[in-house]
Amino acid sequence: MKSCIFCNLPEERIIKSYELFNIIRDLYPVTYLHSLVIPKRHVESYFDLYDEELKELSIVLKELKVDLEKTDHKISGFNIGINIGKDAGQTIFHCHIHVIPRRENDTNNPTGGVRGVIPEKKIY
Repeated sequence: MKSCIFCNLPEERIIKSYELFNIIRDLYPVTYLHSLVIPKRHVESYFDLYDEELKELSIVLKELKVDLEKTDHKISGFNIGINIGKDAGQTIFHCHIHVIPRRENDTNNPTGGVRGVIPEKKIY
């Protein structure tokens, strides 16, 4: 798609390229090294990925984890998130997976993790 920013990534933004995915750093990172895994095929939702893409995605995520940990030895955890649909916060309607490295004390209370998308549900 000509108007899709993820379909038209400048080469210099791509950190690593696979057959079906590209990896870039998020322009508005939640933490240092916050990365995005983006399918090369224009597809709006994770649920629209083909089986072949899902298989490669598993490999990409595992390799990205290792690469990030080699880059920063203080990484002690990860949040992996996908916003699917406007009501879930999706703003770019090309599937992308957020890989957010976490470190000890990067927030006062990490309990609840991704549940924090609805703040009053985070602590239970």
